[in-house]
Amino acid sequence: MRHKRVIPNRSFRVADQIQRDLADLIRELKDPRIGMATVNAVEVTPDYAHAKVFFSVLVGDPVETGEALNEAAGFLRNGLFKRLQIHTVPSLHFHFDRTIERAAELSALINKANATRALDDELAAAPDSDLPAGKTEASE
Repeated sequence: MRHKRVIPNRSFRVADQIQRDLADLIRELKDPRIGMATVNAVEVTPDYAHAKVFFSVLVGDPVETGEALNEAAGFLRNGLFKRLQIHTVPSLHFHFDRTIERAAELSALINKANATRALDDELAAAPDSDLPAGKTEASE
């Protein structure tokens, strides 16, 4: 029995192409709920039956945008069918990607920790002007 020839990284290349084509197709949608949506990543199942599409939103409500994109999934899938050269075009499932929000939160926490450390370092380096010469807080 002959085995099918496996093309390495094919699913990654298909997912990448779907991401690029969906970005173009989403820009053409006229639904006002979508706003400025960005396709961050696409995960395709091995049989190409389903694709998880992760998106983020610059302006607008992510819940409404997700609903609008899931409602337009059939239209977008049809547009992909016309653009892609594969036998099975996957069903699209849109999920909001909080990666950018989490990154901003972590960045803010890091900046806060650095500011606190810098303040502590300044206080430790500053000489105690209230104490007489030769005395330290520990000797009192």
